[in-house]
Amino acid sequence: MSIQYSEDHTWLQRNDDGLTATMGITVHAQDTLGDIVFVDLPDIGKTFAAREVAGVVESVKAAADVHMPAAGEIIEVNEALRADPSLANSDPLGAGWFFKVKLTQLSDLDALHDEASYQKFTD
Repeated sequence: MSIQYSEDHTWLQRNDDGLTATMGITVHAQDTLGDIVFVDLPDIGKTFAAREVAGVVESVKAAADVHMPAAGEIIEVNEALRADPSLANSDPLGAGWFFKVKLTQLSDLDALHDEASYQKFTD
């Protein structure tokens, strides 16, 4: 499935089952923040509404909240990212993913951008 993007500069990619998704920060967010040195990931089992703060990233430049692109329950966090936050810089759409969620409001996905409209939004 293709990646969708929020205006809060997070991405979401639904898994094959359509009910779970992997999420992280966008390349644009990573470029803006610079070298990421710390990530605060949510607890497994915690639920969040769309656009609610679910974590924090800290870089050499600033700290920023990580907002949920869609409502859901955290089912897995990226422990490799916690151990090596630079993964969010080197591979933000791959190995630098933040967490996986069980989606609870599929209608939230309607507010997300595809790649082309996100590019326009960030230009």
